[in-house]
Amino acid sequence: MKNRAVLAFALAFACAQAAFAQGDLSKVEIRTTRLSETTYLLEGAGGNLALSAGEDAVFLIDDQYAELSEKIAAAIAKITARPVKFVVNTHWHGDHTGGNEKFARAGAIVVAHENVRRRMGSEQFIEFTRTSVPPSPKGALPLVTFVGAITFHLNGDEMRVIHVARAHTDGDAIVHFLKSDVIHMGDVYWNGMYPFIDTGSGGTVEGTIAACDQVLAIASDKTKIIPGHGPGVSDKAALRAYRDMLAAISARVAKMIAEGRKLEEITAANVSADFDEAWGKRFITGAKFVEMVAMNQMKNR
Repeated sequence: MKNRAVLAFALAFACAQAAFAQGDLSKVEIRTTRLSETTYLLEGAGGNLALSAGEDAVFLIDDQYAELSEKIAAAIAKITARPVKFVVNTHWHGDHTGGNEKFARAGAIVVAHENVRRRMGSEQFIEFTRTSVPPSPKGALPLVTFVGAITFHLNGDEMRVIHVARAHTDGDAIVHFLKSDVIHMGDVYWNGMYPFIDTGSGGTVEGTIAACDQVLAIASDKTKIIPGHGPGVSDKAALRAYRDMLAAISARVAKMIAEGRKLEEITAANVSADFDEAWGKRFITGAKFVEMVAMNQMKNR
């Protein structure tokens, strides 16, 4: 992140504690949870991370903020002496890609959907907060990009990195660890809260719902599902509840738009009232989420 205003947004965006909202990452601790013989969850400040460590290579999904790179590397060093060889970015936002440059400098190959490199390489505008984000340095940009999917065969596992179209952004990827039975969803899935959908980066609620359906189709009841934000270990039942909430609110908003209602009428109608207790108390309120959905649907009509 290039300036403190952007960092402050990103920290709030990641639902960090109030102390972190001022840009203080010094108190962040990286928590590690083992999910399988070779797969781990790492949580700090920013998007949840996943790690595969074994005899072949160290494979990392996302890398949070640049200021946390040393702490993340230290947490990985407690698991394996090998350096990180691959970093996969689930999308372009700085709380998922901020450590790219430091890990790349240490020898890692950064991989992402082609739209991630495109957006990181130019100035972006977050419509939700009216915030401009400057281009990332060249050394932070993904070195390898893909369009539809790319597969890694490492550590006795198979990691399928699959692009999901126009979900949280236009460059989202989910990562399916087949043997470990783990799926990392990036910011397509916000566990226990209304999601931020980056409409300025091509995100849509319809694409988010479709991506959830795609994961539900490949997950079993035993699959460990890692969200971009919120408690780091989730499951198929919780993802289905999240998907159904999105679909219900989206359908209600779409009906009101079809009836010719204005944005002010939609946001005042308490469309999300029956979901707010469960989903609206962490980052985005129900009214703000309904406004986001309505504006997105009106834009895409």
